[in-house]
Amino acid sequence: MLLFKTVQDIDNQLKSLKKKGLKIGYVPTMGALHLGHISLIKAAKKRSKVVVCSIFVNPTQFNDLKDFERYPVTIEGDIEKLAEAGCDILFLPSVAEMYPNGYENPARIDFGFLAQTLEGGHRPGHFDGMAQVVEKLLRIVKPDVLLMGQKDYQQQLIVGELIRKRRFKTQLVACPTVREADGLAMSSRNVRLNTDSRKKAVEISKTLQWAKSQIANRESDIGSIRASAFKRLAAVTGFDPEYFEIRNTQTLELPRSKREKLVALAAVKVGGVRLIDNMVLN
Repeated sequence: MLLFKTVQDIDNQLKSLKKKGLKIGYVPTMGALHLGHISLIKAAKKRSKVVVCSIFVNPTQFNDLKDFERYPVTIEGDIEKLAEAGCDILFLPSVAEMYPNGYENPARIDFGFLAQTLEGGHRPGHFDGMAQVVEKLLRIVKPDVLLMGQKDYQQQLIVGELIRKRRFKTQLVACPTVREADGLAMSSRNVRLNTDSRKKAVEISKTLQWAKSQIANRESDIGSIRASAFKRLAAVTGFDPEYFEIRNTQTLELPRSKREKLVALAAVKVGGVRLIDNMVLN
């Protein structure tokens, strides 16, 4: 596996590969890699000849400085995992390399409601920062295929809109959430859970699964399912649920009926660690 830390170096390498007509698959990450990330690398290998991964903890998408400072960094272990998974190129830039002219983003995209609801309402500026760095990375790597996990459901919808608005010639592939044996969605933040919080965290996925079963029940309406699910989460000691919502899978608008394609999305602080998860319901 080749490792590059500057835009110029990785650009030179990728240009030579593209001249040979090799298809580029790309997986952007913030490190602290787990099996969910590795599943994306493996999916990229099936869809492309050359697999590129980046590790960059992007400061502009953290609205809480303490959260940014606490984000786990495990570079040596990450490099080993990527090499074992068959990643071909790792891009490991510094903040100065990615933001040589500061954090201002004059070409900011207005994603409208898609970025204002759910995570957008609880983490102001998060999606602006996320889209800013993803656009930078796409302009650097110029991948044929971009692979992202569905655990960050709202994020991958916004990245899809970014690709459309900027007219990038990149195909976005959203891959299924990878879960632990008990159902907890794999996340880099899980390492911050203590033993008790880890045991309780599985209640998030259980509640999503419960909501899925209720959607199939003709007597249950969407509003009552949403309210009951939130109450279930709030009843767990050590849980501080921020939201449990049921939305249209494409627009994230409030649905008018169960006939729409629906997704349930939740954000919960578990022992002070903020976790998100989702599940398509029908």
